[in-house]
Amino acid sequence: MVGMPWICRTCGVEQSPADQPPAACAICTDERQYVLPSGPAWTTASELVDAGFGLRVEELEPDLWGFTAEPKVGIGQTALLARTPGGHLLFDVPPFVAPEALRLIGELGGVAAIMASHPHMYGSQVAWSHALGGVPVYVADADLAWVQRTDPLLVSWSQPFDVLPGVPARQVGGHFRGQTIVRWPGADGAGVLLVGDACSVRPDGNVSFLRSYPNLIPLSPRAIGQIVAGFDAFDYDRLYDNFAGRLAAGAANIVHFSADRYVAWITGAHDDLV
Repeated sequence: MVGMPWICRTCGVEQSPADQPPAACAICTDERQYVLPSGPAWTTASELVDAGFGLRVEELEPDLWGFTAEPKVGIGQTALLARTPGGHLLFDVPPFVAPEALRLIGELGGVAAIMASHPHMYGSQVAWSHALGGVPVYVADADLAWVQRTDPLLVSWSQPFDVLPGVPARQVGGHFRGQTIVRWPGADGAGVLLVGDACSVRPDGNVSFLRSYPNLIPLSPRAIGQIVAGFDAFDYDRLYDNFAGRLAAGAANIVHFSADRYVAWITGAHDDLV
């Protein structure tokens, strides 16, 4: 009998079923993440549910729902369920399948596709696919090597495409080579970018960009330009990152201002101030 799919307690990414957990988490040993001083820690979905863990569900705006593990599992990300007339997308996947959240997703109309912005957000994407009836899980071809639990339901892709009708996806690179964003129309049609870690909404109302957020490793001017050019392929007014950080209006202008500010500092334009 094949063992259970283990979940890394530090990053929340599922592993291939086995009787024993891996010796280390490949996601966490990379320079963009970290291993706790106490070493690798593992759990399972059933263990979490039995211990009272669940997913807090919040309607972020009409037809967009956020799912966040409580108590915290992994890095504390918020998964997004974006509803459209052509089907619903689960973007940036929760770290475990919670029965109540699964029931609510069914009441909201289910899910037609699963996609993560980058490997830190893979969560339990295969387990969720199985729980949701075997929907396709789209994985950026450039990041396939980071998948820790393979499955026939995984679909690799490289060129921009519509993951659902009217919901285009593209890879912008930067944080990971396959860093993915999608444009969801929004209930009002104004255009909403779901960007994962391609950028992060900051307390001053702008965004920033990093190769590693916990370890504060920067990106180059070329990488910033590549990310922003990818964003510019879409018309959009609002933006969400992978912690439900939100730019509520004028997001495209804010991204450009933030990118210019970032590049000015890392290229020494403000060295007279340091």
